[in-house]
Amino acid sequence: GHRRKNWKVRKFVLREDPAYLHYYDPAGGEEPLGAIHLRGCVVTAVEDMPDSKKYDADNILFEIITANEIHYYLQAASSTERTEWIKAIQAVARTGK
Repeated sequence: GHRRKNWKVRKFVLREDPAYLHYYDPAGGEEPLGAIHLRGCVVTAVEDMPDSKKYDADNILFEIITANEIHYYLQAASSTERTEWIKAIQAVARTGK
């Protein structure tokens, strides 16, 4: 969503070995559309993001900054889910291979 003005729904699979967050089209398909390398990344909650509508940003956005400075903005379904994703990604970023 950070490179486009519209958000896309994606299915995410978090892997520890290797430390990647793969994303897929939720309509199906075995092959991932892409992957985010998590080793050494920084993940944080985002409280406000320019160019987003208020209802999009209500405590459910988070950002992943990879080791090579690529920024990804993701939107969780709820603030609880956002916290769970952040904790899980932080753990993989520290311990994943």
